[in-house]
Formats: sequence, structure tokens, C-alpha cells
Amino acid sequence: MTVTATRPVVDFWFDPACPWAWLTSRWMDEVGTVRDVDVRWRVMSLSVLNEGRDLDDWYRQLMDDSWAPVRVLVAAARDHGDEVLKPLYDAMGTRRHTQGRKDTAAIVAESLAEVGLPAELAAVGATDEVDDLLRASHDAALELVGDQVGTPVVAIDGTGFFGPVITPAPVGEDAGKLFDGLALVTQVPGFYELKRTRTVPPAV
Repeated sequence: MTVTATRPVVDFWFDPACPWAWLTSRWMDEVGTVRDVDVRWRVMSLSVLNEGRDLDDWYRQLMDDSWAPVRVLVAAARDHGDEVLKPLYDAMGTRRHTQGRKDTAAIVAESLAEVGLPAELAAVGATDEVDDLLRASHDAALELVGDQVGTPVVAIDGTGFFGPVITPAPVGEDAGKLFDGLALVTQVPGFYELKRTRTVPPAV
């Protein structure tokens, strides 16, 4: 009997404010060129994750500034379908991480224009209009990995982990091998964590 292999389904949760999630997303793009995978891009929020926590002033400011982009992403997906999430994330992330910009309002406006989405979506960033949808997407990630994590969260066929946290993003077959390894550990029911201290900043 011939067994037909199925494509792994990868759920990738990101917050566009996070440089580590950005690097991991570049790796996932590369995985798509060397492995047959089905990637579903999903939004989580560091602002939601850190609600009520005692944060340094600089990080609290970052969290306050991070509400608008995730709200706009969720509103865009609500109105135009999940397929707009990845190109809108790419547009936002390129400006914030690759170009090093911090002007969030301009980043959002330019990114919407680049992807061909209505400029009016930017206004949602200053409201709680889509917060129920945002929290539902965020909570779906935490149901897999718990709340002592950050971004990204990557799940393969329903088994998720925080990470991988990588710099720089591997390319070519190196990207594929890392994916293969992650896919293998998802098949071990009792596997939870590997970690070491980061010694370099994200090379975006």
C-alpha cells in the first residue's frame, strides 16, 4: 500500500514589533523554498502578553506603541481575508526592522498603501474595535505554549513552541534542516524546552 505524505501545516504567530519574530519569519520564508509546507500566518500581541506586568519604562513605551500595528493587521484580515496578513506584515517589518524606523503611524500608513489596503484601516489602531479578535488569535498561541513566552510561536501540525529564536536567519538547506529538527521534536510528547543565553543582538 502506498502512503501519501501530507504537507506539514505550520502556524506562525508574530507581533510586528518583535525583531526576533521578524528573523524567524525570514527563516520560515526560506523554509518554504526548500520544503513543502503550508504556512498560516497569525497575529499575537506582546502588548496583550505584558498587560499588568511590571515593566521598565522603555519597554512599557514600546508596548504602548505596539497596539496599533497588531490591531490594524487583525482588522485587515477581518475585512479582506487572512491572505493579507503576510504581505502587510512584510511591509511593516521591512520598515521597522530592516530599515530601522520607529515612526509607527507612518509605517502603518505606508504599509497599507503598499499592499493596496484602505488607508482607513489605520484608524482602527487607536481603538479597541478588534481587540476581541486580537485576543482570540493571541490566546490560540498561548493555549499551545503557555504565557511565559514571547514571539514568535511556531506550531507544526498542532504542536507549538516559543521560537526558534535565531540570528541570523539561516538560508537554503540550512533553513530546511532546522525545520526538520523542529518537526522531529514536535513528535516527542514530553519535549518542552531547549535554551541558552543570547549573546548577540538580532541581526536584522
